[in-house]
Amino acid sequence: MITRLYIGNLNFAITEAGLQEMVGRMTSLPPAHIDRAEVIRDRDTGRSRGFGFVELANSEAAQRAMSELDGIEVMGRTLKVQIAKPRSPMRSRA
Repeated sequence: MITRLYIGNLNFAITEAGLQEMVGRMTSLPPAHIDRAEVIRDRDTGRSRGFGFVELANSEAAQRAMSELDGIEVMGRTLKVQIAKPRSPMRSRA
């Protein structure tokens, strides 16, 4: 089962490819365990909001990545890493 990690306090210049590469380089995970990376962007400006998500192959890989990445400094910023919470349903703006 795929597990998503929230990675906060990212440098605003990081891209999806850069985030995926960073996770692969700074953890002991094999590249096959890192399925996808997403940097969340402002809807109007397209600029990074400073956080993103990484999908990992299973919960064991996610736990290992979280313990290896949480609190380390990358590109001048201290990362905050945790298991992503399930997305709540969107409320209508009526």
